Amino acid sequence: MTKIINWKTGKTIIEDENLSIKDLVEKAVKEGISLQYADLTNSDLVGSDLENADLRNSDLRNSDLEGANLRNCNLIGSNLTNCNLVGANLRNSDLDGSDLRNCDLEGADLRNCDLTDADLEGAYLDGCKFHKDQLKDLLKGLKIKVMKKNNDNT
Repeated sequence: MTKIINWKTGKTIIEDENLSIKDLVEKAVKEGISLQYADLTNSDLVGSDLENADLRNSDLRNSDLEGANLRNCNLIGSNLTNCNLVGANLRNSDLDGSDLRNCDLEGADLRNCDLTDADLEGAYLDGCKFHKDQLKDLLKGLKIKVMKKNNDNT
C-alpha cells in the first residue's frame, strides 16, 4: 500500500495499493487534492507532472525531481533540502520561505518564481533561467558563495 502522510498530523492524505509514489502524487495533483504538509522525503519523482500542485510546507528532502514539471506550484515553506531539481520547470511557482539548501538546480527554470526568504545556501544554480529583474532582487543583500559542481568520480 502506497500512502502519502501529513507529517504534521500523521493522517493519510491519499493512498492506493497499486500505484507508485510518483503515480500517487500525480493522481492527487490531477484530482486537486492538497498535498500541504505531505511527507515525500526520499521520493523518486523524476519527470513528474505536478503543475499547479499545492505542496505548502511539504517535506521533499532528498527527493529526485529531475525534469519534473512544478510550474505554478505553491511550495511556500517546503523543505527541498538536497533535492535533485536538474532541469525542473518551477516557472511561476511560489517558493517563499522554502529550504533549498544543497539542491542541484542545474538548468532549472525559475522565471517568475517567488524566492522571498528562500534558503539557497549551497544550491547549485548553473544554467538556471531567471528574469533579469528577478535575479537582481534575489541577489540584494545576500551573501553569495560560488560553488563548483564536483564531477570527480574517484
